[in-house]
Amino acid sequence: MIQFGTGGWRAVIGDGFTKQNIQILAKALCEKMKDEGVCGHGIVMGYDRRFLSKEAMQWAAVVFAAEGVQAHLINKSSPTPLVMYYVEKHGFSYGMMVTASHNPAIYNGIKVFTEGGRDADEIQTKEIETYIAGVALPVPEMEYDKAKEQGLIREIYPLNEYLDNLIDVIDMETIRERGLKVVLDPMYGVSETSLRTLLQTARCEVEVIHDRHDTLFGGRLPAPTVATLHMLQTYVTDKGYDIGIATDGDADRLGIIDDTGRFLHPNEILVLLYYYLKKFKGWAGPVVRNICTTHVLDRVAEDFGEKCYEVPVGFKHISAKMNETDAVIGGESSGGLTVRGHIRGKDGIYAAMLLVEMIASSGKRLSEIIADIESKYGLIAMEERDYRFNEERKAEIQKLLLTDKKLPSLPFETEKVSYLDGSKVYFKNGGWVIARFSGTEPLLRIFCEMPSPKDAANVCGIYERFLKLNG
Repeated sequence: MIQFGTGGWRAVIGDGFTKQNIQILAKALCEKMKDEGVCGHGIVMGYDRRFLSKEAMQWAAVVFAAEGVQAHLINKSSPTPLVMYYVEKHGFSYGMMVTASHNPAIYNGIKVFTEGGRDADEIQTKEIETYIAGVALPVPEMEYDKAKEQGLIREIYPLNEYLDNLIDVIDMETIRERGLKVVLDPMYGVSETSLRTLLQTARCEVEVIHDRHDTLFGGRLPAPTVATLHMLQTYVTDKGYDIGIATDGDADRLGIIDDTGRFLHPNEILVLLYYYLKKFKGWAGPVVRNICTTHVLDRVAEDFGEKCYEVPVGFKHISAKMNETDAVIGGESSGGLTVRGHIRGKDGIYAAMLLVEMIASSGKRLSEIIADIESKYGLIAMEERDYRFNEERKAEIQKLLLTDKKLPSLPFETEKVSYLDGSKVYFKNGGWVIARFSGTEPLLRIFCEMPSPKDAANVCGIYERFLKLNG
């Protein structure tokens, strides 16, 4: 069964992620495009460094070719933002990226993009699933070389176009004047060429770690978290770098180490960039965050006379609300963000360069900018916990939290409860806690933000005991 979650379709390689399922999905999307009358321009497709990613792209391409739909294949492993950029820039109705983003190495998947380079929303993905149900086997395909000869498969590599666009919107001259030292960790993923090129063009001193092609990602989860970036922290502190930059497997999310070796939570990165774009660059407009992301953004927005909008998890919701409200920036606590005027999806490469620009423009060290923001808006005390479950336990938790709408006894006064996405409790002291099921992995996630780390850990512990999550 092919089902889309918050970040596309993902499945274990050799289990759900098979050649047959990939071609069923391609056939379904092709039929959808035909019914919508948008086949004329074809489809753009890219892939990351995961096992079978390139092959999966080609397996899908020969199905489109058999249906007479031209497939434009980015013929080197590339960042997801590049595919989104190309879809938007060249007016394609659809694009596909073979990736499982930050999931474990045993996963692969496909993200679908729609007109404007947006993540396919819930309506679109449900329609694709309906078309999938109607696909008959075997799925017709054309031989790859024959499809190339007939022009139904076209191999492209538009990386320079994407990089030139970023060079145009980043203040490269100011970065050049600062002479910054940067260490980059692509986590064995696809950001190395793009970020190294941009940083060196801006005359930064650059060192790269974990840049080789490794489909097992060095045995680590390809997600830039405090648990996976210890070596990057060591490089920054031992060699005196101004910033350490890490990106996930397909480069749509990032993690940052500041000049003191401290890991910056994605919440802090969002606050930093919104503050920078408002205060230093003078941009006007609100901010968008998902329901699991820091409320410090609300304080910054209020300070500038703006509004912070809350949406469900899934970047499609962020990009849609940004488009509706003309927001300056939108993002999520898992490390994805985008900025007005750029692509309508996550771009860890652009976000990284904007942070480098911020350091250069402000004349301050990254740790000093963070200290300034914390003194003005308060600390971010976030606790995050993940729990695996079987289907029986999932049903029990869903019934308790979402059907019966039960809550544990909590030591803080409640302001309201929301069921927009999971179960979220808002406290009168400005804190909050949410329990929700992941849309990309079999996990229950609990996030809590409170005025102190002790309170945040305490609330998570209360939920853990209430839901009987440790056995």
